[in-house]
Amino acid sequence: MGRRTKTLTTLGVSFALASTLAMETLPASADDAPPAAASAVPPVSPNPQSLGRAGDDVPVTGRVLVVADRDTDAAARARLVRELKAHGADRVDIVTPGNVPRAAGLLTVRLGPATRPDIARALGDTAVPDHAEGYALRVSGAGRGKRIALGGTDAAGQFYAVQTLRQLFVRAGGDHWKVAGVRASDYPSMPLRGTIEGFYGQPWTHAERLDQMDFYGDVKANTYVYAPKDDPYHRGKWREPYPADKLAELGELVNRATANHVRFTFAVSPGESICYSDPADRTALKAKLQALYDLGTRAFSIPLDDISYTRWNCEGDEAEYGAPGRAAAARAQVDLLNDVQRNFVAGHEGVQPLQMVPTEYGDLTDTAYKQTMRETLDPAVVVMWTGTAVVPPKITNDEADQVSKLFGRKVFVWDNYPVNDFGNTSGRLLLAPYDKREAGLSEHLSGIVANPMNQPYASKVAVFGTADFTWNDRAYDADTNWPRAMSYLAGGDREATDALLVFGDLEHMAPTFGATPWQPQAPELARRVERFWAAWDEGKRAEAVEALRAYATAIEGAPATIRGGAVDEGFTVDAAPWLDATELWGGSMRTVLDALAARQRGDKETSDRLLAESNGLQERARAVRVDPPRNSWGKVQPKVGDGVLDTFLLQAELRLRLWDSAGGGENLALRGTASASSVEQDLDRLAARYVNDGQLGTRWASGYSDDAWVQVELAAPAKVAAVTLAWEGACATEYAVQTSPDGVTWRTVSTQRPDACGNDVVRVDSDEAVRYVRMQGVERRTTWGYSLYEMGVYGTPAS
Repeated sequence: MGRRTKTLTTLGVSFALASTLAMETLPASADDAPPAAASAVPPVSPNPQSLGRAGDDVPVTGRVLVVADRDTDAAARARLVRELKAHGADRVDIVTPGNVPRAAGLLTVRLGPATRPDIARALGDTAVPDHAEGYALRVSGAGRGKRIALGGTDAAGQFYAVQTLRQLFVRAGGDHWKVAGVRASDYPSMPLRGTIEGFYGQPWTHAERLDQMDFYGDVKANTYVYAPKDDPYHRGKWREPYPADKLAELGELVNRATANHVRFTFAVSPGESICYSDPADRTALKAKLQALYDLGTRAFSIPLDDISYTRWNCEGDEAEYGAPGRAAAARAQVDLLNDVQRNFVAGHEGVQPLQMVPTEYGDLTDTAYKQTMRETLDPAVVVMWTGTAVVPPKITNDEADQVSKLFGRKVFVWDNYPVNDFGNTSGRLLLAPYDKREAGLSEHLSGIVANPMNQPYASKVAVFGTADFTWNDRAYDADTNWPRAMSYLAGGDREATDALLVFGDLEHMAPTFGATPWQPQAPELARRVERFWAAWDEGKRAEAVEALRAYATAIEGAPATIRGGAVDEGFTVDAAPWLDATELWGGSMRTVLDALAARQRGDKETSDRLLAESNGLQERARAVRVDPPRNSWGKVQPKVGDGVLDTFLLQAELRLRLWDSAGGGENLALRGTASASSVEQDLDRLAARYVNDGQLGTRWASGYSDDAWVQVELAAPAKVAAVTLAWEGACATEYAVQTSPDGVTWRTVSTQRPDACGNDVVRVDSDEAVRYVRMQGVERRTTWGYSLYEMGVYGTPAS
């Protein structure tokens, strides 16, 4: 996608965010970067195993000699020439090692196997790793020589050496460039690194997949597994050959992957309908694999996830393997997998070991299924695992060891982040960094692939981190990686990078299937809001408004900056409804801060007008829809900083409306007592008291009935202005908010029919003093009960 370089204007608050996040200096734009100091080593992603200063920076000359031969990787050579021409070389001549002209002062770049004599000499004492996909790099400017040596242990290593070199160009003033004088000895910690397109919902387009292959090359990811659930020929129509036009697209995709040293892995998922014992089905499966082998595919996977093993698809399987169940399912699957590994994979030149996804893919419980797998599955077959849950909040070395014992081999992790195809992700972009995976996993796993979102360009934020972690997990730092990922999307433009960081903070929540999100929502905004209210209550109101208003302005302005041309255009398309909503939410926040400032000055008329304007912007923000939807959640409201930004706006409004009342805007529920009609399975960890404990990591859950309720008895009678409900994934399709002065006589003050689970703000228009506030369920959205993280009650004591 097209990008353009811009002249930057300082967005002060965003730079403040950058320093708050303790991020390293980001790459400046081409027009504005100062000459690099000779001692500085530019940041390189993924983090190399070893990178340090070797000497002075080397200028890029107008003519450059590239020394290559027939053992030089063609893709690496093409990318090298492209980067040299983009950084000051008007002419690049390709010469062979025995025919290097004597041209004083020219930059000479040697590219090829590290064992090639001229490269070995140029590398000098720079260590060449004895590791697949490894490389050594040295930039030397001693005397009159200007030399760069790029030596790979294999073709992929050469390609990755060039990917490191492209990040070492630094501005030398004007239109001139230098290459940082460094040496590197580098290799990947994990053999398999990349993504699996394994989500439900609209698959990526052909153009989007081609772009992804180029992206994977940039970040040194070597694996892409083609497994979109909603490709009919992958799953439901697995026996049928691909139509000619689709097969042609797949062939082009295989070629693009190969050019970027990405292993295109074709997955076919027959479990919903296959008859394991039927020779005809096995023949059809191998024919499907053969068609992709003929296109150049050399890696294959047979996922057997999300299927039932309590029934067979044909009578023959019961006769062959026994009554359906865990052990019988494993016997049938092993029979098929061993056949494919031994009679297809082993018989085709250059094919990697077969990969598979077990039906039991997300736990650490030993079963007859796993026992059969570890005892009878061919040792060459690679087994995938998603962690201790479908979406794991963490993955540790100990967990990896446990699962390796269960399956009898190192597992290959299918990491369900940043995938957003399940209910708890409705309306969300997942832009938090890759995190909570333990350093040292490279010793316990065969690799990790991330399952991305339906939005391919937005997925690059997390995948950039996955690639960094799997390359060098012991050096990985999420706080450092995140701004680098944003800078990559912004083409190095600092203003756009800062805007992406502000926007990404509002899309930071990472849910699981369980109660607690494994990454929090809007941590930077939450920190600033907390600081704002503390200063406000201390009487430092003008200073508090000024500081937070600057950040609100940054939120409001971030979408326009992101759409300004520097950021990858595909990202702006993926994020369009979220950007639309962010501008409105940011405007509402800025306006309500102006309303607070006006009221503090004593100008109630202006304050009331601004508050109405802020509420109008909120209404427009809530009316935005993801349309057309790529995800299976349909046309829903895009979530932006929910639980933080909307809560601040509510608190600010209540402070204004209750300006003259003691305790205006206080969450009265925190000092109240909660009770409920029922608790799921009478589990103490889901008790009613957790609905008003002020912690979003705990929750109340009801029994499985539509008319379940939860209520808070306030510490004293109060006039209630608003009720907030932070729902877990088991939310209500319809519910009522009710109040009561005595817990006996109830009044329905609002009926709600939310279109998705999230954070609801219910305004109460009543002057009645009440003691009890209740969420009365009307209709459940799931077969589970109702589940609430928190219920807030805002107002003022009646006295």
